[in-house]
Amino acid sequence: MINLKTAHEIDLMARAGALLASVLPPLKDACQPGVKTVELDRIADKLIRDGGATPGFLGYHGFPKSICVSINDEAVHGIPGNRKIADGDLVSLDLGLVLEGFWADVGITVGAGKITPEAARLLKVTEEALYVGIDKARPGGFLGDISSAIQKHVESNGFSVIRQFVGHGIGRQMHEDPQVPNFAIPGTPPRLKPGMTLAIEPMVNAGTHEVYMKPDGWTICTADGALSAYFEHTVAITEKGPVVLTKGAFDPLPTSGKGSGRGA
Repeated sequence: MINLKTAHEIDLMARAGALLASVLPPLKDACQPGVKTVELDRIADKLIRDGGATPGFLGYHGFPKSICVSINDEAVHGIPGNRKIADGDLVSLDLGLVLEGFWADVGITVGAGKITPEAARLLKVTEEALYVGIDKARPGGFLGDISSAIQKHVESNGFSVIRQFVGHGIGRQMHEDPQVPNFAIPGTPPRLKPGMTLAIEPMVNAGTHEVYMKPDGWTICTADGALSAYFEHTVAITEKGPVVLTKGAFDPLPTSGKGSGRGA
């Protein structure tokens, strides 16, 4: 069942989203060669708690840290530890929090030091795909319109979208209905309505869409060892169109998104 949010509930989610958005820039700045991924976890945990919120990921289904940090061929759900970031790494940051009973979820992939032109293109296309999808989050449309737009943009640029993991509804729970795949046929139900709140998160691989799980039971990696990238915003669908509740976490590329797809 899709839980439509009231205007007041969306305001509360926007407060959670604004706090989470404020955590990501300093975390992004800390993604430097030589920094241990566990240090990124410490930074995020402190900033979230200092803001009066709870790190949502810590203990979620047993996850042992407050954020996910995934590097290079690790697509999502990487566990922070003693691994040091190296020059040229792609570092994916996924973080969530709970404030006043509501979740916010956001993510970004950043390049540490000097990255290759192909890695930079992967980041660009993945971020563009996020805003292409957000622009379709309009009342009267269909969920499949979001998913199809993301898939088309990614595949037209020679990359692939992960099939086994998808975006999701979000609110009082981190994972609510509906699921938000990054692939679909346009017009696939459900119909989009004001009050829907979605975590839209393109997960894009430079090679095959196939992935596997590491023995740690969490980290998801590309099957062919190719690079992966990921961008995510929490978005509310309103009568006026999509509103990015985690706006400010990272600035849209000048060529990505259009209209109110960038939030309001």
